[in-house]
Amino acid sequence: MPNHPTLPLRQFARHLRTHQTDCEHLLWQKLRARQIANLKFRRQFPCPPYVLDFYCVELKLAIELDGGQHYEVAGRIHDLRRTKYLQEQGIRVVRFSNLEVIQQMSDVLECIIRTAQDLRSRS
Repeated sequence: MPNHPTLPLRQFARHLRTHQTDCEHLLWQKLRARQIANLKFRRQFPCPPYVLDFYCVELKLAIELDGGQHYEVAGRIHDLRRTKYLQEQGIRVVRFSNLEVIQQMSDVLECIIRTAQDLRSRS
């Protein structure tokens, strides 16, 4: 959750890209190469002081995947603070659990498409 204390943010993001979780890998296979709504997503995108799991610059849309640590009290507090900060930067944050990615990928992708359509219609 917090940044790795010994690495600068860009190096930390690079480290996360090369050590992605299974769920991040599964979702990345669907998001990469403009497969979803012709959106270009970047993975492990530095957005100081955070690193976003997936980010669409065009729509200012962040996709975050939550593992078990996000459901503990400290994780929920951190995520609320992080989401509030990102929203203040004009970034829309959509969260999915790892379980949703594994068991309901089509629903996850449909939610991302609907969110993108909503953001496009507002601009």
